[in-house]
Amino acid sequence: MKIFAKISWLFATIIIMSSLALMIIFYYLAPRPYARKISAWLIRLGTFFTVEIQGKEDKDAQMFLINHQSDLDICIMETITSKDLAWVAKKELFEIPFFGLALKLPEDIAVTRESKTSLLKLLKDAKDRIDKKRVITMFPEGTRSTKSKMLPFKSGAKMLADKYKLRVQPVVIMQSAKYYNVKEFYYKPGRIKAIYLDSFIANKQDKDWLNNLRTKMQKVYDDELSNNPSHR
Repeated sequence: MKIFAKISWLFATIIIMSSLALMIIFYYLAPRPYARKISAWLIRLGTFFTVEIQGKEDKDAQMFLINHQSDLDICIMETITSKDLAWVAKKELFEIPFFGLALKLPEDIAVTRESKTSLLKLLKDAKDRIDKKRVITMFPEGTRSTKSKMLPFKSGAKMLADKYKLRVQPVVIMQSAKYYNVKEFYYKPGRIKAIYLDSFIANKQDKDWLNNLRTKMQKVYDDELSNNPSHR
């Protein structure tokens, strides 16, 4: 079974990489965000996973904050919204050959952790994307957590949302690492659930809103896990 899972993972990875290559080509043929949307749908269809949506997307949302477990998370978000997403990712990813190009062409936002200069650039770049009616999209944990507990949220999300008083909508993605896990070379098709939570306007006077949001998102995750056996 483990050998079959690794073969399946290789198949899914080939689909993902091929779709990214097509996205780079599509970028020169189709306006943003269609190149990335097409690529995301090719991955979703090619890897045979479906998405169940709970809650309602706020059409006025300016920022999505999402928990992060798997490389499928970007694909999930791109296929459940028609919005033009501007992803915030660590600078190192932009420097990876081929993959970095898939981030640079759509003008995603690079950030260097623990760098004040980078944070200033993040604010400037985010303002540019917001003015272009794009939605800032972040994994506030900063990296993948393949377990059921979310990592502490990084302060950059709060700083950015507070600065521009953004309308923030959290999204909880359930158990995506159960279906595609790059660390364990594991993949299987299935149905992944994405839960839209209520949006809110960021308020810098509330110094704990980001930590409280993590607690709220974790509770939604835990409740869904307890009440829906299919996630286990």
